[in-house]
Order: sequence, then C-alpha cells, then structure tokens
Amino acid sequence: VQLQASGGGLVQPGGSLRLSCAASGSILSMESMAWYRQAPGQPREWVASISSGGSTDYAESVKGRFTISREVRKKTLYLQMYNLSPEDTAVYYCYAPRLSVYGQGTLVTVSS
Repeated sequence: VQLQASGGGLVQPGGSLRLSCAASGSILSMESMAWYRQAPGQPREWVASISSGGSTDYAESVKGRFTISREVRKKTLYLQMYNLSPEDTAVYYCYAPRLSVYGQGTLVTVSS
C-alpha cells in the first residue's frame, strides 16, 4: 500500500491550496479515508474524514474552510483548503484507517 501526498507549499494568509493523495496497492477506491496534520512541536491531529458512502466530517478548526473529496476512478483523495491562516501550517498526511497507513506527508506553510 502506498499513499503519495502532494500539493503542499508556501501560501500567504487567506490563500488556498489543494492537497492530493494518490493511493496504490490494496486500497479500495471507495473506502474511508482521512487527512491528519502535525504542526511543529505538536501531536498529529485529525483534520477531516470521508466515509465509504461519501459522508464527510471535519475538525472544528477547519470546518467551513476545508473540503475533503475523492476521485474514485483515480483512487485519489483531496483536501481543498481555503482562507488559510498561519495556524494551519503543518505537515499534512493522508490516512487509510482500515490499513492503519499514513502517507509520507506534504508540508503546508502559511506565512506572509
């Protein structure tokens, strides 16, 4: 199983980014997936989830600003992030709960 995250980078406060996570191996195209993040010196925290049925859930800190989605045919998970703030600076990881597997992470830095 491989989860390849991409799309991170440096963005100014108020900006947007879209993260992608391409899955390969024994990942079902419709299984539940999630995004986590880890800020410097902080524990890893849950950001958003999407169930096998497509229902979504978000941490309070990102609700209304982030959107989790997926493209089934490409087995790719997305995290669209709007109105970013410096508090969103972190390494973002995609996660497959059924297999307890994290991707390698992509760094998002929000700074002016």
